[in-house]
Amino acid sequence: MQKNASLTTPAAIRKMVRAGDYSGNTSGFAPGFVQANLVILPKQYAFDFLQFSQANPKSCPIIASSRLPGVADMPSVGEDIDIRSDLPRYRVFKHGQMVEEVTDITRHWRDDLVTFLIGCSFSFEEALIAAGLEIRNISEQKNVPMYVTNMACQSAGIFHANMVVSMRPMKPADAIRAIQICSRFPNVHGAPVHFGDPAAIGIKDINKPEFGDAVTIKEGEVPVFWACGVTPQVAIANAAPDFCITHSPGHMLITDIPNSKMAAL
Repeated sequence: MQKNASLTTPAAIRKMVRAGDYSGNTSGFAPGFVQANLVILPKQYAFDFLQFSQANPKSCPIIASSRLPGVADMPSVGEDIDIRSDLPRYRVFKHGQMVEEVTDITRHWRDDLVTFLIGCSFSFEEALIAAGLEIRNISEQKNVPMYVTNMACQSAGIFHANMVVSMRPMKPADAIRAIQICSRFPNVHGAPVHFGDPAAIGIKDINKPEFGDAVTIKEGEVPVFWACGVTPQVAIANAAPDFCITHSPGHMLITDIPNSKMAAL
């Protein structure tokens, strides 16, 4: 499935993913609709994770959670969603270590699992494009680059981490415009947390992201950094719960929620 699949509906994309017909990243797909990061934890860790997310809303803005442990549907964000198969790629963690990357987690499913959906920066990219700003990861058909920073999140329970950020290069004037636009979207990471010198936030090599793909930074552009929903994966590695499932970075759940509903007017 090529990126022209972005012209189809969220339900149609989820159907293709569930059928195993697509397992790539979802950057640029389903413009107009919210995409979500995923964290699935056993019930015993769910309250600690909820507290961690509430304490760090820039990195972990929760847009939905499962109604009961063990249920695989998410009716609050879309019709006929099966959280076990409707993301292109998942990561399975045991004791904080990733042990497997898969396209379906049905065989890993348990009755005690609690699902959290976290807002994704892909959602505000539509607003930036509408304002005439280029999104380099989309124009180069790559996954957005993501980096672990030296900016500490607030700890909660067993969870603690430094913030992960996503990066999009822009001219300084466009960066200011991006701040103005993204401030309207607090539920999908909001305004950038930094722009300019990567070393100021602990990034040693802008061309070597920990997650995603490097993109071109042209002359006269500066890197612009947003809080990223991959932050929980670092928190999970640090906390080392006995079991956890997340999305693979850049491989999101595409919901039926319009991006317009995420905007703070």
